[in-house]
Amino acid sequence: MTEPESNPQLDLHEGEEIVEVIELSGNEEAAGDATGEVEEGEDEGRWEMEDEECMEVVQDDSDLTFTRHTKAVFCLSLDHKSNTLVVSGGEDDMAYVWRLTDGDVLLECTGHKDSVISTSFSHDSTLVVTGDMSGLIKVWDVESKQQIWSFEVGDLQWVEWHPCTHVLLAGTDEGSCWMWKVPSGECKTLPGTGCQATCGKFLADGKRAVVGYEDGTLRVWDLKQGSPLHVVKGQDSHQGPLTCITANASGSLVLTGSVDCTAKLINPLTGKVVGVLSVPKSINDHVEKEQMDETEANSNSVESVGFCNALPLAAVGYLDGTIGIWDIPSQTLRHKWQLQAGIVQLVWEEHSAIVYTGSLDGVVRVWDARTGRMESECRGHAAEILDFVVNRDASVIVSASGDRTAKVFCLQRPDR
Repeated sequence: MTEPESNPQLDLHEGEEIVEVIELSGNEEAAGDATGEVEEGEDEGRWEMEDEECMEVVQDDSDLTFTRHTKAVFCLSLDHKSNTLVVSGGEDDMAYVWRLTDGDVLLECTGHKDSVISTSFSHDSTLVVTGDMSGLIKVWDVESKQQIWSFEVGDLQWVEWHPCTHVLLAGTDEGSCWMWKVPSGECKTLPGTGCQATCGKFLADGKRAVVGYEDGTLRVWDLKQGSPLHVVKGQDSHQGPLTCITANASGSLVLTGSVDCTAKLINPLTGKVVGVLSVPKSINDHVEKEQMDETEANSNSVESVGFCNALPLAAVGYLDGTIGIWDIPSQTLRHKWQLQAGIVQLVWEEHSAIVYTGSLDGVVRVWDARTGRMESECRGHAAEILDFVVNRDASVIVSASGDRTAKVFCLQRPDR
């Protein structure tokens, strides 16, 4: 498909010691059964599990199971306005918009040519974007249930809505980032670097975006000018591909994660790295690593990062099952938890110090970052968690899994 010319007029308008280290095993009564044991031979090498490796479900805590997908469900999102609609996308080249309460499908997002890896609602919940691995991006009107725009780029890594207008930003395998007004299609490109744009996020002001790349660099982009304000590279950059990126609510701090097993705090105003978060290894960790073969020993990475809105805390989740909670001002590790299954994603509650983790053992766990204790867990999936979301009032979790389902868990806990 012919690429449109870049439009320069595209306007967007507008120091403590560790408090507690918890090693979770199947016999730890204090922390509950937090290991979620999986069958021998589970491949934790990047989330994908074959059908024959699915775990036996011994309990299902979910209140609703969405079963329209015929292959793994890769991604999902809740509508921002009412928190009553879900959009999910999967390996079956399909995306669905469905009701949270009963699972009824309101919109089938058809026409994709490959696995749908990115789905989300616009800021006002009137539009839904679905993007597949081949680079086909479609936008749908929720009310009319019609496709209103589409475009095709190279192999897609991610796509994200602007926080306050109908503008999309997408990253590709060849490193370029594309930005469009929807549905007019006015387009601007942020030049590539010759390697994948692995992750990206708009900052809170809507005028800048941060993008991480496969070579370990990070760029802070001026979206109006289409040029980088800062480039974090060299010794300051990650020593491996970036896997995840987020920003705090004010946009004053960015947190990145990488396959180099570190997370970095970056000031987007200056482009300076202001902190490196790395979980210290115990003597046993080093002994175990020496006993592994080289491939297994080097398979760990940071998979998810997040800022707490209620307290100055940050969470970092690792593929080896480690979760670290950091105090940001002092840059000290407050809590460290160790699961037997890799962390795929973590999410903070919007207004509290509660953090949720989704793991390769198919369990979503709820943690109190103040006390360092696990509050509860949501079981029911027969394969790894691939994505999950928590609604605004923290009463519902919706999860996506390699077992071809999405599940809704209604949380009933005392007010915190």
